[in-house]
Amino acid sequence: MTQPPSQGQPWRQQLIGVLVVLPALGLILSLIVYPVAYSLWLSLLEKHSFFPQQRFIGLENYLYLWGDAEFWTSLWLGVIYSFWTILFQILLGVAAALILNESFVGRGLVRGIVLFPYMIPTIVAVILWKWLLNDTYGVVNYWLFALGIARDPISFLGTDHIMLSTIVMSVWQFFPFVLLSILARLQTIPEELYEAAKVDGATPLRRFVHVTLPQIRGILFVVVLLRSIWMFTKFDTVWLMGEGAGAGRYIRTLPVYAYMRTLTYYQAGLGAAIAVIMFAILMVSTALYFGLFREEADIG
Repeated sequence: MTQPPSQGQPWRQQLIGVLVVLPALGLILSLIVYPVAYSLWLSLLEKHSFFPQQRFIGLENYLYLWGDAEFWTSLWLGVIYSFWTILFQILLGVAAALILNESFVGRGLVRGIVLFPYMIPTIVAVILWKWLLNDTYGVVNYWLFALGIARDPISFLGTDHIMLSTIVMSVWQFFPFVLLSILARLQTIPEELYEAAKVDGATPLRRFVHVTLPQIRGILFVVVLLRSIWMFTKFDTVWLMGEGAGAGRYIRTLPVYAYMRTLTYYQAGLGAAIAVIMFAILMVSTALYFGLFREEADIG
């Protein structure tokens, strides 16, 4: 005959549960909650980035940024950069995934090649594209001359084209993420759905709209959300493309502006205020995104 459990046993089980959760809770507090809270507090100070000089000024940093034309320009440039890179990453990634989902000779080799941009370090990608787009010895200008498309060198890294060049490079480097995500979902779609659509006389376009698109909308929802967050906060690509060039301020997005305020002008409080504003923008945008696409969020 079994003995009834002692009254202390539930407490021991709860203690074990708390001890199991504590490491994860500690990581969340140390890696997420504390940095966000400290950035919020830092944004309320007038603080030097290196010297122990600080003064509580309340919301003055935010009021300064409200009237700072460079802040609004950086925000606008970040929106432009994010929107166009995300749009073309999605279009190119989905199109490439549909192609690579079909059977053809050398499909495995092509799949490996298209993943190459996503695997190389950003610094290597930037150096490669700066070499390709150089107006003196770049390969792109060479072929434009050879094909008779251009008569004079085009300064792709100059003020007029630096944003376009950065967008093209970013799309090339990051669209494989979209490709991988969509391709993985395409391979799980039952073939019977396409066969039934063919029997009903559906064209390839109708099969995509009525079969493929409903099946991938959940993963597409997640991909768009992730790419939006990552591209809006992208620092390394934009900084490396504009570093040392007079056209750098034409692609100076909010992450770069926050970095410059913190480590160029040594205004840690203003840099933290920009970071807090970026965090707030992402939080509000994510909430609106989930609200507008509630059904896709449930599927995802």
